[in-house]
Amino acid sequence: MTQDEVLDEFRAAGALLEGHFILSSGLHSGRYLQCARVLMDARRAARLCAALAEQLRAMAPGHIDLVASPAMGGVVVGYEMGRQLGAPAVFFERVDGKLMLRRGFSIAKGARVVMVEDIVTTGLSSRECIAGITQEGGITVAAACLIDRSGGKAAIGVPLAALTRLDIPAYPADRLPAELAAIPAVKPGSRGLK
Repeated sequence: MTQDEVLDEFRAAGALLEGHFILSSGLHSGRYLQCARVLMDARRAARLCAALAEQLRAMAPGHIDLVASPAMGGVVVGYEMGRQLGAPAVFFERVDGKLMLRRGFSIAKGARVVMVEDIVTTGLSSRECIAGITQEGGITVAAACLIDRSGGKAAIGVPLAALTRLDIPAYPADRLPAELAAIPAVKPGSRGLK
């Protein structure tokens, strides 16, 4: 799947937004990719995740025991990637500021795990999820996301497959460009302001 095809899927779902957005990382951006809108269509999610699974298989050959994702954004894409890879999918939830497994989920010692996200911006949630996988005894063999909006700059500690890499600028609140500062900010993501 080409970058244009991926972005066409986002446009068709009304998921490529322009304006002034506060990202879950706390950074501000003039563009927002709303993966929930893309993934609400199961056929579209299957197309995107099939292409991502193909990349992942090439990057991390061998059996995958488990797919793990950070909630909330990674839950749907993680489930579909589990289906595509023929592996169970679990998700980590934030409890008292830390990602952890709940709901009876566990990771077998030595399990080969793929960490899956919807969007990678700074890589913080990915790194936290990978740390949780390690703490549980799993081995993160690779990671995957639909969109790497860091343009490949986010270091998460393992190889990262992405359907597309975009270099979308993101700014701290105290260093906004004038054109962005002139627009009221909205928080479209799943996490509240810090």
